[in-house]
Amino acid sequence: MPDAYQVMLDAELSKAFDVWSGYLDADTGEDPQVRARLRSTLERARAAAAEGDLVSARAAVTDLYDEAREARLPWAPALPRPWEADEQARDYAKDELREALPLPVRDALGIIAISLSVTARRLQSLPGLDCGTRQDILYITARARMALDLAHPRAARRELERLKVIARRWSTEP
Repeated sequence: MPDAYQVMLDAELSKAFDVWSGYLDADTGEDPQVRARLRSTLERARAAAAEGDLVSARAAVTDLYDEAREARLPWAPALPRPWEADEQARDYAKDELREALPLPVRDALGIIAISLSVTARRLQSLPGLDCGTRQDILYITARARMALDLAHPRAARRELERLKVIARRWSTEP
């Protein structure tokens, strides 16, 4: 079975490479010297990734965002918020993981994801839910999603069961 975490890390880089390539290929009318430096940094990041030096590749991607921000380029990609970055990486990684995972594992992960989404949404919509319980729901849901991202159905099921305990306590689960 593939290392799901490595797939996610690779997806983060692939997404960043695509975003920056699209931006640099567009005619935005911004400072050509700054854009040339950004293009050079992007090529350095790609070369490092191709050589397996992922630390340098990630550092170069960070440099892209920093330099664009410092140059105040209005059309340059903005550094995504942590949850946005994770969501985008998941979107990139899902196809690769689907191809690499055995069908029974993919099916199990899909079933858990649907059940997790429905249960969490139902719980979050309850009137009178106290702050502590709401935080527990968010925390458990995040742990379950992380387990799903890492293609670990047993851990995801365990977190889903923890969520169902809360649902039973609040009388929303049969």
